[in-house]
Amino acid sequence: MDKGTLVEFRAQGTPRLGVAERPEGKKNWVVVDARGQNHTIHPREVTFQIAGETPFKAGDLPTLLKDAEDYLDPMGLQVAWELLNELSESTTPASLAQLLFSDTSPVTCYAAHRLLSDDKIYFKQKGDHYEPRSVAQVEEQLHQLEKEAQRQEELTGFIGRVQQALAGESIEWLKSDRPRLEALEKFALFGDEANQRHLAQDTLALIEWQKAPTDAFKLLVDLGLWGIHENLALRRSQIPTQFTETALSMAQHHLTQAPPDADPQRLDLTHLKVYTVDDESTREIDDGLSLETLEGGQQRLWIHIADPTRWILPGDDLDLEARRRSTTLYLPTGSVPMFPLELATGPMSLVQGKRCYALSFGVILNQSGGIEDYCITPSLIKPTYRLTYEDVDEMLDLGIQAEPELLAIAQAATVRQQWRTTQGAISIHMPESSIRVGEDEIDIQVLDDSQSRQMVAEMMILTGEVAACYGQAHALAIPFRSQPQPELPSDEELLQLPTGPVRYSAIRRCMPRSEMGITPARHATLGLDGYSQVTSPIRRYTDLLAHFQIKAHLRGGPLPFSAEEMTELTQGASTAAYEATMVERQTKRYWSLEYLRRQGSQTWAVTLLRWLRAHDRIGLILFDELGFELGVRLDRDMELGESFHIQVTHVSPREDVVRIQEVVADIAESVVA
Repeated sequence: MDKGTLVEFRAQGTPRLGVAERPEGKKNWVVVDARGQNHTIHPREVTFQIAGETPFKAGDLPTLLKDAEDYLDPMGLQVAWELLNELSESTTPASLAQLLFSDTSPVTCYAAHRLLSDDKIYFKQKGDHYEPRSVAQVEEQLHQLEKEAQRQEELTGFIGRVQQALAGESIEWLKSDRPRLEALEKFALFGDEANQRHLAQDTLALIEWQKAPTDAFKLLVDLGLWGIHENLALRRSQIPTQFTETALSMAQHHLTQAPPDADPQRLDLTHLKVYTVDDESTREIDDGLSLETLEGGQQRLWIHIADPTRWILPGDDLDLEARRRSTTLYLPTGSVPMFPLELATGPMSLVQGKRCYALSFGVILNQSGGIEDYCITPSLIKPTYRLTYEDVDEMLDLGIQAEPELLAIAQAATVRQQWRTTQGAISIHMPESSIRVGEDEIDIQVLDDSQSRQMVAEMMILTGEVAACYGQAHALAIPFRSQPQPELPSDEELLQLPTGPVRYSAIRRCMPRSEMGITPARHATLGLDGYSQVTSPIRRYTDLLAHFQIKAHLRGGPLPFSAEEMTELTQGASTAAYEATMVERQTKRYWSLEYLRRQGSQTWAVTLLRWLRAHDRIGLILFDELGFELGVRLDRDMELGESFHIQVTHVSPREDVVRIQEVVADIAESVVA
């Protein structure tokens, strides 16, 4: 290299043109660029050089750069590629300048160098030469560039739509937007565990937001894609919230044209008075009660259970959809049904005044409350009364003689409860609350352990015992539910605890989880040697499985599921049902905390149920008015069962955090007053 040589080098990764000024050391040169700035470079940093007839000066560079721009036409490069590829010849900047411009001046040679060095399509560099790529390689390069241009266009459009949505404008998301939106959703749900975390963080960075999961959540809310109270527990779960098109299509077909009944010889029980008893909001009505007086005055209880297997077959689209869901999910904001709602609340349900299909369990009790005789039969019924628990409580309290059947059923339920107690049943009466959210209003009601609820519960337990007896007697592979015998506190320990919720809480803490299998076993809490849930086939898949098997056996046909298949189905349904239970609990807790947040500094009466970590003063308290429990840190030592007043000082439903402080007695009394 001589002084005055025109050279191209890279400064901070960017090509820059300069003029060699003087040597620096043994190998380096000082180069002056178009701005007059000096750069010390090594020869290996030089990407192009050319000597002029007269030495170049730094002042020549602006004009040379401007003149070179006139030659930078990529179309010319394509023409050169077509010719050189056909000839299988390589090229250099000088030979390309001669080919394209019929000139090899420093300006045209530098322009040719720029065309070749910037090119990503037609040529690839090998040493000082550039070889033409093959036709296939050029087509692939063009395809990749087209895809990249499309990605950039989509990204620009996406960012524009985000900005429009954040500004309150109505926009329509495109299919190409879904990967980034889904990445944001996954990041908001799973944080650093999300498999698309980097794409979500890149999206947040593009709109200059912070890159935390909470920011992803806020963005989704601000975009109107999620609500401020979005159920993250439900979204994290595997529970489907939309029905498949095939299931919806089959449901619609059944609504317009009923399939053939596999049990045409149903027992006609439409002459019996049938009571259905549920909460007012219940739409899937799956059980009803009757009383039949036999000759000689003996009474037979009838528990009619909705018969959804009248409308579906094992393995059809509706059955597979129910299997996928496993259970109806009950949330404060509404339910996620196991079957399409029009079918579940229509022909599958026991609707007042309509002829309905049922699987009816007839039971005669002995004087002590045990089962003396029973029968199970597909039936036709016509529900007479659609009652709420409050309706039944009022009727029982008044002893309305016009409904002797209802009074007799309630009396039978009392006898049954007493009989189960003699069999070792364990009763736990903890307050329960119902939370309903509608139009952003939160309503909490404490469910009374009323006579009507006990009556219905006893009849359902009785039905489960009958189903288990039938299954065991005929060696049927049906889902049996059992529970190991708990190791309860001693009578002496229990007597030291206050009666009521504190004592029941101590007992509940000792109760093992129930188990499910195809072999009958004792259920400790219920005090039964065998138990199979069959009373909610519209809402629980394991109940539906029991119906399939029992009805097939009653018909004398083959069972639809083998023991191995039933074991597998039962295990899968149990796992899915447990996940649904966890979602229900987490959702209920979220809205409980949101309710407390909205009440501000209101004073609440609470009771200490038990210590969770006594050394840290973290205890489980019961809100007396609301019927729900929270684990909180307390400021002092207390006795179990002690009642006191608190205020909620901080609550964050989304972060699942709540802090309280005790209110002194005189202040609490004045607030309550």
